[in-house]
Amino acid sequence: MVGDFAMIVFGLVLGFWLRFQAGLIPIESTWWSNGDGGTVSLQSYVKLIAVGAIVLFLTLVNLGLYQRTNLLRFRQVSRTFVAGTCTWLFVYFTISQVVRFNPNVSRIYVVCSFLAVNFSVLLWRNLFHRLLQNEAAAQGLRQNILIIGWNKNVVRLFEGIYSDKSHPYNLVGYIDSPAKSQDGTAVPGVRSFGDYNNLPNVIAKELIHIVILADTDMPYDEIILLSNLCERELIQFKVIPSYFQILVSGLHLETISGVPIMGVSGLPLDRPLNQIIKRAIDIVGGFVGLMLAVPIIAVCGILIYRESPGSIFYSQVRTGRNGRSFRIYKLRSMKLDAEKGTVGWSTKNDDRRLKIGATLRNLNLDEVPQFWNVLKGDMSLVGPRPERPELIARFRHDIPHYNARLASKPGITGWAQVNGLRGDTDLMERVRYDIYYLENWTPVLDFYIMALTFLRRENAY
Repeated sequence: MVGDFAMIVFGLVLGFWLRFQAGLIPIESTWWSNGDGGTVSLQSYVKLIAVGAIVLFLTLVNLGLYQRTNLLRFRQVSRTFVAGTCTWLFVYFTISQVVRFNPNVSRIYVVCSFLAVNFSVLLWRNLFHRLLQNEAAAQGLRQNILIIGWNKNVVRLFEGIYSDKSHPYNLVGYIDSPAKSQDGTAVPGVRSFGDYNNLPNVIAKELIHIVILADTDMPYDEIILLSNLCERELIQFKVIPSYFQILVSGLHLETISGVPIMGVSGLPLDRPLNQIIKRAIDIVGGFVGLMLAVPIIAVCGILIYRESPGSIFYSQVRTGRNGRSFRIYKLRSMKLDAEKGTVGWSTKNDDRRLKIGATLRNLNLDEVPQFWNVLKGDMSLVGPRPERPELIARFRHDIPHYNARLASKPGITGWAQVNGLRGDTDLMERVRYDIYYLENWTPVLDFYIMALTFLRRENAY
């Protein structure tokens, strides 16, 4: 926290130097400079720098940047920090207009400070993260977890923890639950501590920080005793809620007439403010995208028509948010009537595909007419892939949680798509990525996915 605050102040001072002293930007009275022409001293900006540093620091605290679990996660920290500085930029502009500083606040200075603060803090955080990557330091920051019982939910937890190189946890092992003994059956790669009666000794010997109950079939009285044991030993006690398999970020504990009730509440995109932000991004991005798409559609349309005379566009009914149907538009990349009598995805080396179609799909150019769908409100720039109603009717019974994807508008691109999960790929894995997106949505994540769309084209056929 001390390091971040120091680098924030440094970034604000650096922004002042870039604006007024580096000679890179002409000092003149314009709308952007807000009448800040002439000689400006650093002393006159001290109050503004102090206010800006405090506001940004409090914003980062409010976003949970300094939670222990974030210490080892540089990417998570970076996303949170950029989201915080974007919020701060808006607040900073507002404060500079409402509160009359003397001299007037330069808008160019605010933008320079925004860039300088991001550069300085992220550079410092990167160096700090490299220091923490030392195993001795990382081990001291990780919390030891002991599992009670073993089931498929724990397997997912185990795989999730160790698939992240910057994970803040150390899964020490598991111990048999009194309800379901493992009979000494070993789980590959995981240490077993045997009988449940050994629990107090294991907690003391292994320096356990967190006990997670995976077997919710344990007798109620036994669960209470386990909870009391963790309380006495100053250990966090947590339960894997096996009744809730999806949308777990919306899982909250609330009280009804004083009785604690656990259930799934809203997702990030269920909040009105987030819906407004996402729709605003879609309108601006859809309009700009459609303007840029016009020459692309013209050139590609000529190439498509030369190879396969007929309509250059391909339209099809797809299912959108909450099951509402709409018509999607794309540049045609296959022969006319290629899907006649069939319902399915294209495959690698598909003989129905046009020669120009391979290039269109590889560069995602066949998707550009969908900016019109975005402007209409049928789709978003980013979201789960829109599917045909016939496929959804089939998969919703065969693929667990498939229809949970319909909690959001479908997107031109998405988290699953940029990770190679499109076309004829693992549906269950695709659903898992789509649900992750729904649970973790932020504007920064949307911009990150849009940027990756131009860099990753795996399985684009």
